[in-house]
Amino acid sequence: MAAERADVTNRKIYIMKTGEPVPKVRERRGEFADLITGVIGDAWSGDYETFDAREGGPPDMRDAAALVITGSAANVPNREPWMLATEGFLREVVGLGVPTFGICFGHQILAQALGGEVQRNPRGREIGTRPIHRLADDPIFDGLPEVFRANVTHVDTVVRLPRGATALAKNDLEDHHAIRFTETCYGVQFHPELDADVMRGYIEHRWEILAGEGFAVETLHADIEEGEFGRRTLLNFIRYILPRRAR
Repeated sequence: MAAERADVTNRKIYIMKTGEPVPKVRERRGEFADLITGVIGDAWSGDYETFDAREGGPPDMRDAAALVITGSAANVPNREPWMLATEGFLREVVGLGVPTFGICFGHQILAQALGGEVQRNPRGREIGTRPIHRLADDPIFDGLPEVFRANVTHVDTVVRLPRGATALAKNDLEDHHAIRFTETCYGVQFHPELDADVMRGYIEHRWEILAGEGFAVETLHADIEEGEFGRRTLLNFIRYILPRRAR
């Protein structure tokens, strides 16, 4: 699949920080921005800039190459003031046509900002390396099989899509594992940036909670995979969607 060409490498990819990894993962592997840029690697030769959505004063995005929104332990249904401000900012960014990619919490807050709804998932927590079923062909799935495995950790879910959005992937616990909101705006409920080491760190951090919820935690921990196909969705966004940046 050939990417649409546009010279945007003189612009920055902005990473919106909305939370931190669990403590031991953060100590060992760094912030979400470190994990995200590590996945992107040499697929992007331009610069990055990270800002924290919780601290206010977001940057001017008119000249941005793209925006990537991190995951978070925060919950969109709590409707905290910084989340409401972020939703207004995201509506402006998407309206500008800036290529935007939301991960987990980032995926959910995009849905809420654009007119959808996020709630606690009535099917319960989803965590570990999980099978995900594609529902449609899309550039972010280039090179992926119809059913792929990705690393996941979340308790909330998009229960209602914004008008005009398309569900691209699902599984037994999540109806909206990937959403195309617009031609240049995507969200994924799974975590492209979490490799096996990081995913195991999340399970170890929540071991007692998971056991109390009835998970077979030792099996869950042993079955973790690298999540290569999940990582490819972020790479495909960089290769195929980012070049659509409006001039």
